[in-house]
Amino acid sequence: MNPQKCLECNAPFKGRIDKKFCSDYCRNTYNNKIDKASKNMIRNVNYRLRKNYKTLCKLNKSGKTKVTRVKLITENFDFNTFTSIYTTKTGNTYFYVYDQGYLALENDYYLLIKRD
Repeated sequence: MNPQKCLECNAPFKGRIDKKFCSDYCRNTYNNKIDKASKNMIRNVNYRLRKNYKTLCKLNKSGKTKVTRVKLITENFDFNTFTSIYTTKTGNTYFYVYDQGYLALENDYYLLIKRD
């Protein structure tokens, strides 16, 4: 019976016939390499969402606040990263990052709200 070879380090090992790796280290290393690009993309999007959420929470302590676009930009807010959009019957479009939302107003102001 020929020994099996590890999919990660190619070292021979003995064990169950369906075993693919010589150690937990090799198994983890191999699996971390799979779809690395898509995992990085997801990690980066989640980072931006988390950053936006923290910014909205920081600026909207009362649950309903009016701030300037400049203030949001100063906090490195990313207007292209949000989790959902809600359009009211009157045509107002709210952008949400989880339960924290914002609505563009006139003169570069934004209304920050918290959804209950």
